[in-house]
Amino acid sequence: MKVFLLGLGAVLILIAVVLIRAIMLKPTSALNAKIIMDNSKRADEYGEKLSKLLQVETVSSRFDDDRSKFYGFHNVLEELYPNIHRVCEKHVFDGSLLFKWAGNGEGKPIMLMSHHDVVEATGEWKHEPFSGDIDDDGNIWGRGAVDTKASLSCILQAVEELIEKGFEPKGDVYIASGCTEEWSGPGAPAIAKYLQDNGVKIELLLDEGGMIIDEPVGGVNGIYAMIGVVEKGYGDVKFIAKSNGGHASAPKKNTPLVRLGKFMTQADSKNPFKVQLTPTVCEMFNRMAPNMNFGMKVIFANMWLFKPLLLKLLPSISSEAGAMIRTTLAFTTAAGSDGLNVLPQEAYVTGNMRFIHHQGTDESIKVISEIAKKYDLDTEVIYKDYPCPVVDYKGEAFRIIEKTVNEIYPGVGVTPYTMTGGTDSKYYKDVCENCVRFAPLYINKQQYKSVHGLNENINKGTLPMGVDFYKKVIEEYEK
Repeated sequence: MKVFLLGLGAVLILIAVVLIRAIMLKPTSALNAKIIMDNSKRADEYGEKLSKLLQVETVSSRFDDDRSKFYGFHNVLEELYPNIHRVCEKHVFDGSLLFKWAGNGEGKPIMLMSHHDVVEATGEWKHEPFSGDIDDDGNIWGRGAVDTKASLSCILQAVEELIEKGFEPKGDVYIASGCTEEWSGPGAPAIAKYLQDNGVKIELLLDEGGMIIDEPVGGVNGIYAMIGVVEKGYGDVKFIAKSNGGHASAPKKNTPLVRLGKFMTQADSKNPFKVQLTPTVCEMFNRMAPNMNFGMKVIFANMWLFKPLLLKLLPSISSEAGAMIRTTLAFTTAAGSDGLNVLPQEAYVTGNMRFIHHQGTDESIKVISEIAKKYDLDTEVIYKDYPCPVVDYKGEAFRIIEKTVNEIYPGVGVTPYTMTGGTDSKYYKDVCENCVRFAPLYINKQQYKSVHGLNENINKGTLPMGVDFYKKVIEEYEK
């Protein structure tokens, strides 16, 4: 009885500690933060410029070598941002752009990046995808509005205005914009090689990535600036099933498509990759926990206790959160027989993989290849690269970005996070140790979902804040 009472007492104490830790987490300013769209003449001016950029169709593809559309886009940039073209040194790498705004040599170089190529715009849109229409609510419509011509226009406008007012940087300021980002093409690698060959070391590189959004994770309330400090590796892998083929009227068991189906079912239902709460993910949840609903707050205020449970639950609760803690595999394309009544001699599926740091590229491919072998499948690596260096969220580069967000967007929460997609900044690891992935623009949930989807748009009222953000980052590095 005594042992039972002692055990019961220990359980009650543990419950009390868990609840008290949750109750002590008081909401932060992010919970009640408001983003007020700018309705000034600046917003109108910037919106018109972005509209013109969206009207230039800059779809890129590994199967299209024609770069003329990108040179047409460059002509529009020259018209809209004359100071940059007058003052800055310009380099073109088969359609990809690099500007150098020379400093006086007393400071360290920084680079601001956003690509100008876009993905296809299929389906039925409310506004034509290359119209650049501006509706009565100030939303600017077009493929590339969010990804990433809006941030590019803000970068260029910021430098344009600083030049106009006579600002002189101490360190060189580079502006880079690739035209092959959407398919991991040669644009950014060519720029990175040029910088490396010329001995350029970048102190801070700021590329696309996270943005400013409401409720970034289910159950988390408030507005947050999501600063990408981790980028996973990328891979495309083909899984091939072979046979002697034959007539479909008398099929044997485990034909190629059946084996591929069984393999995909196992990979999808029993994820083979290691899950791990990285320091970045833990920091993200620590910063968000005060604004979670109470049930989630109990768990995330006590990660020391609930960590094993979180590792199991997170992937099922949120696909985005699951992708932050393990390698992912998504099956994307497939092929079989050319005849409706013919068994394929060879069939395949491809998988797009994003490799997490704690189970890198080669180990992840080995894990999935071993599973493929069980179904008599061959594995062919089409393309692979490796996870990028992690930016320290306690370091100077992150601190400056966080400080600038606080100045431009008072009250908005700021948190590091793990990018689940890819950016051109992965090619710059040899010239920069601090590649931060963040576009300082507010978007709503519909706009977030429109990236690579239907009805991409952004509100012109967020553009002045984006311009001011980039100005302050440049000025901060000149102190």
